[in-house]
Amino acid sequence: MADELDLLRRANPVPVGGAHFGDGPLDHRAERHLAGLLSERPAERRPRLLNTRRSRVTWGLVTAAAVSAVTLTLVVSGPGTQPAVAAPRPLVVLADSTPLPLEQLADRAETAAVDGSPKLRKGTHVQSWTLAMSDDKPPITLPEERIVRWKADGSHTELVVATDPRHRGRPVLSDEGGDPRLVEDGHVVDRRTYPPSWSDAPPESPPPHDVAGLRAYLQETEYTSTALATPELLQAVAGLLDHWTLGARENATLARLLAGTRGLRPVGEVTDRLGRRGQAYVYDGSGTRTMLVMDPSDGAVLGLETTFSRADPEYGVKAGDVMSYSAWMR
Repeated sequence: MADELDLLRRANPVPVGGAHFGDGPLDHRAERHLAGLLSERPAERRPRLLNTRRSRVTWGLVTAAAVSAVTLTLVVSGPGTQPAVAAPRPLVVLADSTPLPLEQLADRAETAAVDGSPKLRKGTHVQSWTLAMSDDKPPITLPEERIVRWKADGSHTELVVATDPRHRGRPVLSDEGGDPRLVEDGHVVDRRTYPPSWSDAPPESPPPHDVAGLRAYLQETEYTSTALATPELLQAVAGLLDHWTLGARENATLARLLAGTRGLRPVGEVTDRLGRRGQAYVYDGSGTRTMLVMDPSDGAVLGLETTFSRADPEYGVKAGDVMSYSAWMR
């Protein structure tokens, strides 16, 4: 134990006398020491594997895929040290920005959809940050980018890489193989080709262009015939966007549906984690807050963020910690 404590102290990425950056990347010395710590510790002393299936938060709005994020690190601490930040900070509404009602945004989306361009496209391009937790280790955030492309024969490819767009070229944290470790930016986590699929069930089938039809479509993606509560509806929207890149008409229909959603209130303008300006709409749930970010010009959904609104000591999370964030690209 003494040897291990000494190793931890020497690998300390945030020394007491050093500069502290609340959500900034480690310097080169810290990254080198942390990489050494991960590679030198005996196997039986390494942190227990974070089981993605059970450790990633599954309540609220966590997507399998789920951006001003930090360069993420394992929390390594010794006496008198502060732990390295393990999660990005939540999006902040810009001061003095004017909230745009969803009804007005839906009107804009319908105007933008008059010429029907751009068109609906099957496949997605999404950047996500997802919180992974275990019973005995501090939570860590895993940044990934996923690109899904469909071919004319009904087959499709899926590419998943570990990357943080705010810190290109810097190592990022990945749990590939179940062992949290630093990998090179752009490291391929998964690359697969799937055989043709001709399923006509949502979300494989194209979404409809009327609000009632889209509502039923989203219910079917959640395997229910009853009306979706707001958290479930937003979860279904995320599932839709993980399968399709919506066109102008689909954006307008979705915006109109969201305009009639209870509890989703406008709060103002934000800059999302890819540097895009959008209007934010917030839903306060039980223990979580979900923020939907939409393009004010055409109603496209840019991102979806879920944060904890109260602390959960059992999992080592505090109020305001980001549970998940997804940013969809067009």
